[in-house]
Amino acid sequence: MIAVGALLHAKQLSRSPFEIATALIVPVVQATLAVYLFRAGGEPGRLLEAAVGAGLMGVWSSVLFGSGGAIQGQRWQGTLEMIMLAPRPPALVILPITLATALTGTYAMLATLLWGRVLYGIPLDFAHPLLFLVAVPGCVLGLGMFGLLLASTFVLMRNANALTNTLEYPIWLVSGMLVPLTVLPGWTGPIAAALPTTWGARAVREAATGGPVWPSLGICLAISLGCLAAGALMMTHVERRARAAATLALA
Repeated sequence: MIAVGALLHAKQLSRSPFEIATALIVPVVQATLAVYLFRAGGEPGRLLEAAVGAGLMGVWSSVLFGSGGAIQGQRWQGTLEMIMLAPRPPALVILPITLATALTGTYAMLATLLWGRVLYGIPLDFAHPLLFLVAVPGCVLGLGMFGLLLASTFVLMRNANALTNTLEYPIWLVSGMLVPLTVLPGWTGPIAAALPTTWGARAVREAATGGPVWPSLGICLAISLGCLAAGALMMTHVERRARAAATLALA
């Protein structure tokens, strides 16, 4: 059910002009900025890391805005009530949407790597090529589960876009997707350690540049499973509260 739902919503996203334009333009812009930032900083040897980081930023943006729009989009289309009335737990209905946004976000990784290779001549010399092919889907799966927790939170907001715009850059910054965590203030450490985005980004980066991939990937998936459980509980609670108040479409 989850796989079929994710495929269905991925097809729907591929029909959205906004999603297509965002997927085509944003990764290229982010990759270009990342390459110039690293070159200006006197670190041309880390351009592969810059391209990978920009790709992760694109995946995160896709998950964040997709999760924020998962509920809002169904509400605008008038299908939210029908989805919640389905004889399935609400989490199983919403999870495919967040997984679909994460799946479409993988294009950002491919686009940034291809753009960096073709335009800037970045050598794609991955330290662990096979582990990179494992780390990226693992990171995407983890972010998709994290997206369910975000989506369950966004149910309580009539305009989730306000929160998604606020969370996009702080999360990828504190997760170390592009900027090393060592240059950030010390108080950001506990926040970064609690986010699956931090460990997913570390796993992908270590697969690309060298390092132990499995511990970081395992922690990413473990935290994401916790987010999945918390999101499922919150989704059930919010659904019951909205049904009792007859405000599901306005929640």
